[in-house]
Amino acid sequence: MVSPLAGTTAPVTPDAFRALMGAHPGGVSVVTSADASGQPYGFACTAVCSVSLDPPMLLVCASNTGSTLPVLAARGAFVVNFLHGPGRRAAEAFASRTAGRFSRVPWEPAPATGLPALREDSHALAECRVERLVPAGDHTVVIGEVLRTEVAEDPAASGGSTTAPLLYGMRRYVTWPV
Repeated sequence: MVSPLAGTTAPVTPDAFRALMGAHPGGVSVVTSADASGQPYGFACTAVCSVSLDPPMLLVCASNTGSTLPVLAARGAFVVNFLHGPGRRAAEAFASRTAGRFSRVPWEPAPATGLPALREDSHALAECRVERLVPAGDHTVVIGEVLRTEVAEDPAASGGSTTAPLLYGMRRYVTWPV
């Protein structure tokens, strides 16, 4: 049997694919690591998802051309900083490829890995050990075993949006409604 779509469509362009994925909102995170000398690296990321409950694992997708992937691979560890609404400043800082991103947001060493934790901008953190790197087109899927987590108080319980997750889609940031 021949697929009903075989030969009937043109290849999807990068712009068309970017528009498709941009139309679906995702949670915003900043993935951080550091080189052997302690120099911090990081990037904004909406490609984060759970992989396994036992053992706890998640994945992030890192650009092959970014500066963070080689550092993260060499270090063998990373932190996923799940941003809250006011953490938009971190999202904007780390979405750019300009130097000095870490000078624009406060950070401190995370307890398990010593890697940069953006606590003031995050509602949750996951410290991870690199389990596997899987090349996938112009990105690499980084699978990490979760070593330690932190989760802020439930935003509904606190009555505020300071811990409600930050989302990005349709070319804009929004905070999850509480």
